[in-house]
Amino acid sequence: MYGERVWLFDLDNTLHDASPHIFPRINQAMRDYIAHHLALDSASADRLRQDYWHRYGATLLGLTRHHAIDPAHFLRETHRFPDLERLIAFEKPVRHALQRLPGRKLLFTNAPLAYTETVLGLTGLDSLFAAVYSVESLNFQPKPMLAAYRSLLRVERLSPRRCIMVEDSLANLVTAKTLGMKTVWVSTGLRDSPSVDVKVRSVRELPRHLNRL
Repeated sequence: MYGERVWLFDLDNTLHDASPHIFPRINQAMRDYIAHHLALDSASADRLRQDYWHRYGATLLGLTRHHAIDPAHFLRETHRFPDLERLIAFEKPVRHALQRLPGRKLLFTNAPLAYTETVLGLTGLDSLFAAVYSVESLNFQPKPMLAAYRSLLRVERLSPRRCIMVEDSLANLVTAKTLGMKTVWVSTGLRDSPSVDVKVRSVRELPRHLNRL
């Protein structure tokens, strides 16, 4: 096992495209939750949601720090998708690309476990991951908090220098690079960053970049 690559994959907008259908629903659910529990109008609730997202990298973190919101309840209420199967935008070649990558694969996401497991099951990716680290399993410490990464590394007994982090969020990759991980940014934008070792438009492209990782 010594020296084996270990891949840390994000979920939403990394392994599937959550932007068209899923993220709008989550954003609306978060706005409604904040409006209800903090007694705000819809516009103020949405501004607060976005503010915490930009400040902390996760709306959840702002709500738990500043408003004593129960994180488990918040995640459960904002990730209810009885029709999730029809909302997922998934490229089937992604599964083949993951199968071609040597080394263990871990799922490392800020999403709740029930939602994560459902997405993995619907896409057929569940059998490809040795373990799933959702935000609950990391004591509700979301990326890009260093504590989340350190918890995963401790549980897995991993050196960060064995890890390759694959993410759509640059902020999360900055933390990974700080720890000494290799980083892959899944992005269709033009921006580059010194915290990124490889940039791809889709996970499908990963096998061709193995020599750089």
